[in-house]
Amino acid sequence: MTNLQTKIQTDTWVAATWDEYIQLIENPAYEKAKGYYYNRKMRIEMPPVSSDHARDHTIVILAASNYAAIKGIPMNGNDNCTYRKTGFNDAQPDVSYYIGENADVIPWGTSIINLDNYPPPNLVIEVANTSLADDKGEKHLLYEELGVDEYWIIDVQNVQVIAFAVANGGSRKITQSQVLPGLQISLLEEAFRRSRQMNQSQVIAWLLSQFQQ
Repeated sequence: MTNLQTKIQTDTWVAATWDEYIQLIENPAYEKAKGYYYNRKMRIEMPPVSSDHARDHTIVILAASNYAAIKGIPMNGNDNCTYRKTGFNDAQPDVSYYIGENADVIPWGTSIINLDNYPPPNLVIEVANTSLADDKGEKHLLYEELGVDEYWIIDVQNVQVIAFAVANGGSRKITQSQVLPGLQISLLEEAFRRSRQMNQSQVIAWLLSQFQQ
């Protein structure tokens, strides 16, 4: 890629140098875009986001945050935050959390989180409506390389939660969260199923009753 004046193909991985990626993602024309960089390729995701995606995005934030609050687990969450390993990797997951002893590791006033200076988030979540194949593929590999502890994919269309524990550059599928101990992935899936029939207040009320058991 030698001419960034040319319209960039979005929502797919495109070969690019790191400098080309940074030039693009800092271009005002892409101010609202989400950017990823992995294995010498970049992916630019542009709005708009569907209502279905946005609703599941909201549910998973409320679910994870309320579970941590009820169980007394220290947590700080980020919505569409940028994590950067300069020259190598860049990611803007839909949702991410620092949990436990890392909950307060990122100071106020931080913009882009430089992973040369700070640890990666403990939990990363991608909400997949039209991007499922990529969330299970390249982004999965990206988060393994970044060294997150756990990665969830919310499959909007199939109403599923695919969760992985990440360690030693690889991952394995799990049915219970390790970073939020005791949280069954099946419980989250049931919350998403209920959200297709109930409003969010009703779903969260049901979840809170489950969390308090």
